[in-house]
Amino acid sequence: MVYRVFVEKKDDLAFEAKALTRELRQFAGISGLEKVRVINRYDAQGLTEEAFEAALHTVFSEPQTDRVCRALDIAGGDAAFALEYLPGQFDQRADSAAQCIQMQTQGTRPLIRTARIYVLSGNLTEKEVAAAKSYLLNPVESREAAMELPGSLELKAGEPGRIPRLKGFCAMDQDAMRRLRQEQALAMDDDDLRVMM
Repeated sequence: MVYRVFVEKKDDLAFEAKALTRELRQFAGISGLEKVRVINRYDAQGLTEEAFEAALHTVFSEPQTDRVCRALDIAGGDAAFALEYLPGQFDQRADSAAQCIQMQTQGTRPLIRTARIYVLSGNLTEKEVAAAKSYLLNPVESREAAMELPGSLELKAGEPGRIPRLKGFCAMDQDAMRRLRQEQALAMDDDDLRVMM
């Protein structure tokens, strides 16, 4: 079973959200933005409900500074989207939570996945929401996450396709090498390919 919790800083301690509001107005040009909420989402699998409940206020949040809820509360008219690390990218928040829960339970390490949810308030157009998303999303390390609760947190990789064999490489002339480099999007120049011959 996958458990989910949302953790957000209390209003008077939401310094990151306030700074992000100013940043999106100033650098992304979203003048109609009134407020940003930053919510950390934790999904957990491989632990009992009791262990999950015990982790709510010891691992996932700090009771003095955070609000914890099981359902996301988004006001009508607000825009929300979630960003998560790409598979294979290291997620420090998820790894730390998994380690802490393992120490608490003295059992096996659970699977933890995290995402950051951004809730934008104000008189915003779809174009402005897209601009905010583009500003916050680094496609090298992250992607937009689904808002629905998944059935499993296990990552499944597909079987890789057959790797094509390159024939006649050593006999290629300069034009053929240039075409090969462009077709395969190789991070090499012509001199690099000649060295390999």
